[in-house]
Amino acid sequence: MSEGYYNSKKTDDICDDVCGQNGTPAALSMSRLKCILKGLDFKTYIFLFVIVPVGIFGLYLHGQKISYFLRPLWESPPKPFHEIPHYYHENVSMESLCKLHGWGIRESPRRVFDAVLFSNEVDILTIRWKEMQPYVTQYVLLESNSTFTGFVKPLLFSGNRDKFKFLESRLTYGVIGGRFKKKENPFIEEAYQRVALDQLLRIAGIEDDDLLIMSDVDEIPSAHTINLLRWCDGIPPVLHLQLKNYLYSFEFFLDNKSWRASIHRYQTGKTWYAHYRQADVLLADAGWHCSFCFRHINEFIFKMKAYSHYDRVRFPHYLNPDRIQDVICKGADLFDMLPEEYTFKEIIGKLGPIPHSYSAVHLPAYLLNNAERFRFLLPGNCRRERG
Repeated sequence: MSEGYYNSKKTDDICDDVCGQNGTPAALSMSRLKCILKGLDFKTYIFLFVIVPVGIFGLYLHGQKISYFLRPLWESPPKPFHEIPHYYHENVSMESLCKLHGWGIRESPRRVFDAVLFSNEVDILTIRWKEMQPYVTQYVLLESNSTFTGFVKPLLFSGNRDKFKFLESRLTYGVIGGRFKKKENPFIEEAYQRVALDQLLRIAGIEDDDLLIMSDVDEIPSAHTINLLRWCDGIPPVLHLQLKNYLYSFEFFLDNKSWRASIHRYQTGKTWYAHYRQADVLLADAGWHCSFCFRHINEFIFKMKAYSHYDRVRFPHYLNPDRIQDVICKGADLFDMLPEEYTFKEIIGKLGPIPHSYSAVHLPAYLLNNAERFRFLLPGNCRRERG
């Protein structure tokens, strides 16, 4: 109080006692922190010490989900394919089928080469090759002693080769040594192996205008699709195949959006083995894609750690066998991810587990002829062997 004026100033005992005093840097830092905290109200404490940590932890757990849900905001859908209607019936002549597609018919069928990179899909490979057997001229398979993620892999095809004696005379098998660069982008190792597959195709004797099937082992073109394309004249030089998309078995039908499989009329110096979009034409209903369709739980674990999307294994408990078994029977996602779609409508429409399907109509013939052996792939049989 001075000359009728009152000077009021908020003070802080801690600040007065400590902040202005000399001391060690650590003591001064603590004093400043105490000064700051002294002036905060209860709501601010709640925000800083409860809401913020919970938010950070939530982003750590669900950041990938949030990113996928917001995908329509940061990524546009790809250019749509021009879909070619697919006509087929066993009682319709090949000449009529080719004509229905707007194509002519050849005097003799083209040769067909089926080329794959092999990891560990012995059962699906058997079903694939049995489905294609009547119409494939040469099977080409490349196997590496390395996973795409740079870990040592046993030569599983070599160890199971006796199971494929039915086509030994038509098989070109190659082995390539891995580079074992564990911290490298897995897609680089994958591309390296696909380049080697080009060389193996030349060893197998592929020539111009032969048909070359480019697809993963679990992307299976139907036999009648291959027969149609080898007989018809005027087919596109590169044609993608629309496959029915299944997960874990033929009980969980996901959608019709699998398109990476393709068939090429081979051209020396122009055709290179790849697994991405190479044309704008898509032949409808041309086969099946059965992803993670394994007999044993340990095969699921192996692929989750070995394939190019290993980054999706964000937490160790994802590889727990009991969890994997539970996920399979529910039709849920192994990586706890949201659907990879480009519109909010499609994302919301696919939320939750895949509905069970009890249709086993129009599946690979060898699968149904050997239903007891491959029961794990048929509806109502979600339980897996541990292995």
